[in-house]
Amino acid sequence: MVYSSDIKPTNPEYMAALQLQCPLWHRSDLLAYLMHARRGLAVTGTHGKTTTTALLAAVLVKAGLEPSYAIGGVVPEFQSNAAFGRGEFFIAEADESDGTFLKYFPQGAIVTNIDLDHMNHYETEDKLIASFQQAMSQVADKSHLLWCGDDLRLRQLEPEGISYGFSPACDLIISGFQQSAWHVSFDMAFRGDIYEGITVNLSGRHNALNAAAVFGLALTLGISEGHIRAALHAFSGVKRRCERKGEVQGVLFLDDYAHHPTEIQTTLQAIRQAVKGRRLIAVHQPHRYTRTRDCLGLYGSIFAAADMLFLTDIYGAGEAPIAGISSDLLLQEVAEQGSLASCYCTRHQLAKKIAEYVQPGDVVVSLGAGDITKLAQELMPLCDPSYSYA
Repeated sequence: MVYSSDIKPTNPEYMAALQLQCPLWHRSDLLAYLMHARRGLAVTGTHGKTTTTALLAAVLVKAGLEPSYAIGGVVPEFQSNAAFGRGEFFIAEADESDGTFLKYFPQGAIVTNIDLDHMNHYETEDKLIASFQQAMSQVADKSHLLWCGDDLRLRQLEPEGISYGFSPACDLIISGFQQSAWHVSFDMAFRGDIYEGITVNLSGRHNALNAAAVFGLALTLGISEGHIRAALHAFSGVKRRCERKGEVQGVLFLDDYAHHPTEIQTTLQAIRQAVKGRRLIAVHQPHRYTRTRDCLGLYGSIFAAADMLFLTDIYGAGEAPIAGISSDLLLQEVAEQGSLASCYCTRHQLAKKIAEYVQPGDVVVSLGAGDITKLAQELMPLCDPSYSYA
């Protein structure tokens, strides 16, 4: 039986497996086993792992390398999140949330950033940073280790490998960034060469960073520039990452997995750049009582790119409520920080409340890792009774 960190010891199937003396593997043990005989390429970091892993897989598939991959989200162009290919590479999204990324010893890796998240597991910032330091030390070939030089905590570690970012102090330097609607382009300087006009079918500076990391790692693996460019240009995104759910009555509906304040702010800024002057309505469902508690003080200005905020109840994800921790605290922070219009609504009444508010031309984005992902399919028929959600 394979189980994840979210499976509790009281889970009936887990208890039955123990009683039957079944072999029990954590999902990370299975992934490590599958990667062992391949050339592992791990992608880790607090934010951006899934998109970066998917981009890397897309590049290697485009290059005809038939990689295996395990990604933390469904990639539409693959119609899956995983595959076991015949090639020598195994690309894995390495989850830092429970510390299990330390079970991997890949040949190469990308480390996107280190932010204060999952502190219910790490307890202190020092332990969090030490785990990342160990994970990077376990990369077998540092010439295939790329880490974000724009990230303060990563810079302070001064790891081996190749730094990438907008900073001129990086080994791989991004410049000339532009965003046009839902696409970004940028130039890149690396190892004495200039790569101009790289285009990616994604929005936001954060995705330029993700794409540049993949571009750099792919070059170190000997993949041709043409294959890399073609894969990045054609990339169709990942489900739940700024995913377009549909447009009815002139209202565009998006859904995003962003649940940490840094992710929420970055996502909204990218959407704002894409939609320009359209009214942007953010709908956020806080995720986990522990994360909400640990991130208090960070919520006040993160929704500033939006014109309206609807906030609903905390999605516990199996956690018991914590006394005094509620969505009201987030609303207070938002009210104290600025003039953004905001309101609370129960999850049950959320779709009805928003349907009464939206107008043609609006953009509605649901933000969170819980059942808020279902909001669009609840909301679109209310905006247009003739609409059928596929």
